[in-house]
Amino acid sequence: MIYEERNYSFAPANFRPFLTLFEAEGLPLVRGHLGHLVAYFTAETGQLNTAVHIWGFEDLVDRDRRRTALWNDPQWIAFSAKVLPWIVGMENRLLKPTGFSPLH
Repeated sequence: MIYEERNYSFAPANFRPFLTLFEAEGLPLVRGHLGHLVAYFTAETGQLNTAVHIWGFEDLVDRDRRRTALWNDPQWIAFSAKVLPWIVGMENRLLKPTGFSPLH
């Protein structure tokens, strides 16, 4: 397994509207394509107004296949057009669990 950590930062006025819209419209779409949502967080310290989500994939090929399908979905593209202007920062990391990790 590999895990993808994605962090999106927003202007304060757009953060709560993003969370509301993502839960209602975006989450069903992205879950349908990416599958295994490990966690979804909001930051309480550090860079505020940040959404942190972690997705699990079998391997890099699985991740690439799923993300390609997501970005070929017209509904996802329409949703993204609504929220991409609200994003002021993005960070992405691919993580590999150690042999002793509970997520191994």
